[in-house]
Amino acid sequence: MSRRSRPPSRSRASARQAGPAKADLPFTRAERALIARLNTPSKVQRWLNALPYNTEKAGETQRSFRPVVRLRTAHCMEAALFAAVVLEQHGYPPLVMSLESQDWLDHVIFVYRHDTGWGSIARSRDPGLHGRKPRFRSPRALARSYYDGYVDDTGRLKGFGVADLRTTLPDYDWRLSTKNVWKVEQLLIDLPHKKIKTSDKRYRQLLRKYKNYRATHNDRKPVYYRGRDKWEPLPAAFLHRRKHQSKPIRRSATSGK
Repeated sequence: MSRRSRPPSRSRASARQAGPAKADLPFTRAERALIARLNTPSKVQRWLNALPYNTEKAGETQRSFRPVVRLRTAHCMEAALFAAVVLEQHGYPPLVMSLESQDWLDHVIFVYRHDTGWGSIARSRDPGLHGRKPRFRSPRALARSYYDGYVDDTGRLKGFGVADLRTTLPDYDWRLSTKNVWKVEQLLIDLPHKKIKTSDKRYRQLLRKYKNYRATHNDRKPVYYRGRDKWEPLPAAFLHRRKHQSKPIRRSATSGK
């Protein structure tokens, strides 16, 4: 599996850095060491893959980079914010994409542009909603790559929106706050979303296939999706589920997909 293992060139990174310069943040020594080690999107994705998913058993959360580093757990938006903070230090704008679903269980991912196209970093309880390699020609094409994996008992991708957190929340501490950063969630709820149109026939086919698979595979979630050559590696737990039965996990609207 091919990966882009080297950081972007300085000229390319500078071309991406439109808008205000990033702040000189008061990282701890351990945080700086982690950021230095995670100098590519693929490395960030693999680090996040190794964390247990934050199922919010003690109550809903929206954590920034610092609590994620300390607690070593994250749900979809927390993973996106972690990636935004880390990769901003390596020349990537802090861009997050909101994927809007018909069941109001939206998904939040970090997105970036590389020489080869648009890619993403993501965590989810669903295998089809993780990171993508930078092989997509536009944010819309990247968003559409999540359509098949979004179809479950209630989900269907309806639209997407992209926000640059430097310019949309310039005076808000979404990077290092030790409190819940609910303002980011509200920003993405209010963000204008561009519609993604798909046929009802195709949706029904995908839904039927999904339900049939779960019914005949001990309720495991599928990883049969097309285009997996453009995915970043999945967390090991999803691959192990091919051999071991897993119990379904209840989702909350706050943490999304």
